[in-house]
Amino acid sequence: MSMSIPHLFLCPISLDLLTDPVTLSTGQTYDRLSIERWLAGGNLTCPVTMQRLQDTTLVPNHTLRHLIDQWLLTDCLTSNDKSCNFSLGTLKLNLQSSDTSLNAKLESVKKVRILSMESDTGQVCLFQLGFFPLLLQLILEASHEFNDDFELVEVALDCILSLSPSSSSSSSHLEFLNILKKDQNLVPLLYLLEQDNGRVKTSICCLIERIASSPVTLDLCSVIGQSQRVLQVLVSLITDADSQASEAAVRALSGICLLEANRSNAIKEGATDSLVAYLSGSKRRNATQALAAIEILSAMDEGKKMLIKNRNAVKVLVKMLFKVSSDHQGSEHAVSALLLLCRESPRVRSEAVIAGALTQLLLLLQSQCSAKAKSKARALLKLLSCTCHSYHSM
Repeated sequence: MSMSIPHLFLCPISLDLLTDPVTLSTGQTYDRLSIERWLAGGNLTCPVTMQRLQDTTLVPNHTLRHLIDQWLLTDCLTSNDKSCNFSLGTLKLNLQSSDTSLNAKLESVKKVRILSMESDTGQVCLFQLGFFPLLLQLILEASHEFNDDFELVEVALDCILSLSPSSSSSSSHLEFLNILKKDQNLVPLLYLLEQDNGRVKTSICCLIERIASSPVTLDLCSVIGQSQRVLQVLVSLITDADSQASEAAVRALSGICLLEANRSNAIKEGATDSLVAYLSGSKRRNATQALAAIEILSAMDEGKKMLIKNRNAVKVLVKMLFKVSSDHQGSEHAVSALLLLCRESPRVRSEAVIAGALTQLLLLLQSQCSAKAKSKARALLKLLSCTCHSYHSM
């Protein structure tokens, strides 16, 4: 997919399509984000003319913005496949119209997916022309209009995820997701999450993960974390036979638990037991995230109690002390959680010793793990050594 952008529509700093054009006192136009970063860096000159700025006021260039929008709506996007040639204006009208058939909408969304996945410029264009909220609304409507045909939802979710940045640098794009704070909008998403469609469930879990990691959707994350239905489905999915859905659910639940207000509810709905069960399995691509969530939850009294009650929790944490990843982040989470539990219960200390914690801790101390991990490993080793001495003296 290619798009030839007129030179005047490019930001002189980023060389990307102008999304929010603003003009300096020198008459030069830049993208707002780029010129704000330039000025914030202590630069008091115009990047193009190098004139010293007596006035740093940024004036919105509405005329240029209008011209860019008109160009986006009418220009033909081209690819090697001639069947993929289309205008964004036509696509938008197809998706907005109530007269458009389901098949026609599906074909339009497929074209949007091509552009959103294959072109960074295309993503900017789609977002600037309002495709993000349009696709989101289409997903919500599809949950009760199209019965068991989920192909449109699957493709639209692909587009939403492509247009939803995973980095915080562009997280303002996710502000549109805040419409899900309203019950009438969150309920359709919950309905889709509960359906027997692994691809849809995986995509929604990925979306929840993005929501949980963005500062602009913290309130929405709180709303999701207070939903018993959402938590129950995520907890159940973690041990689901569909590995992709399971891994995505681990990341989603871990993200939700980052917000303190959500932790008690997650514990009540069985998050600790589900995460322990996940770590007990053979395939654990997101073990570090699962252990991070367990560490967070173990810091709460109810979380400690649930983990201490779980027959496999201590064995799993001991096993994870030195078997997670090369950067040892997972090991650090495991040793932190185990230290909290061992301080709470003599029985846990005994179980940890029997499970081989001393050997694991010694291996961890000899590794290239962080100073923080080593400090906690030494504290745990000292605590467990006292337990061993007590046994020997009996």
